[in-house]
Amino acid sequence: MHACVLTVDLRIPASGSLKSKRAVVKHLVASCRSRFSVAAAEVGYQDQWQRSSLAFAAVAGTPGHVEEVLDSVERYVWSHPEVEVLTTGRSWLEGAA
Repeated sequence: MHACVLTVDLRIPASGSLKSKRAVVKHLVASCRSRFSVAAAEVGYQDQWQRSSLAFAAVAGTPGHVEEVLDSVERYVWSHPEVEVLTTGRSWLEGAA
């Protein structure tokens, strides 16, 4: 079993309130969950209007499949005009058996 976490730090420039930010974040998280079957959550900057940090986790039998899934998630996030991707990172989970 292979598991990896993709983290994405975002800027949401058009957001003028937490409510408008949450609408964008909620859409991204929900659509990634349903399209790519990943675990997803907002993990940082919850109280800032124009910033967010999202995490996506994937588990598969091969590392190649995990990479494919997370590559698709990353492309999907980059394709959204409402957000600017500031940084991305991946962390492989060791000891998954």
